[in-house]
Amino acid sequence: MAAAGSEQQEEEEQDMVIFETSHGDITLELFPEEAPVTVENFLQYVDDGFYDGTIFHRVIPGFVIQGGGLDADMRPRETREPIKNEADNGLKNERGMLSMARTQDVNSATSQFFINLADNAFLDHGVRDFGYAVFARVVDGMDVVDRIAAIPTERQRGQADVPSETVKVEEARRK
Repeated sequence: MAAAGSEQQEEEEQDMVIFETSHGDITLELFPEEAPVTVENFLQYVDDGFYDGTIFHRVIPGFVIQGGGLDADMRPRETREPIKNEADNGLKNERGMLSMARTQDVNSATSQFFINLADNAFLDHGVRDFGYAVFARVVDGMDVVDRIAAIPTERQRGQADVPSETVKVEEARRK
């Protein structure tokens, strides 16, 4: 019986990622059953070390913090091909949930993600359009997320809502 318990624990730990940021750690629980394509894509970026050195480049208090695509000089990182949007998976854009960022093209998500700071039902599937695919949630470090959300923002290199203080991902890794 102990073996089954340790297998379950090992499986659960495979579905966890830690973002060590310049402002503290954020621990994520992934939802591979509900969002298999999105989770596989995200974990590939984690395993490749892609997120290391990226920043949270967009902060809108009461809405989201976004990261996963730009370095500290606001230069975009080269990504893999876009993935299928899994916003119809039943998960909701509620406070603490992570979703894939995308353009107007429904299937354009690559590496960028956002953490919801509030319940954002209008981002869910079918409310205004296909929606934004939820694939994870913050299980530890929401206080870090809230501290990031409280940093004043400014315009930098043509982008609005950029934190005036750099919030860098030192390392993203599986737990």
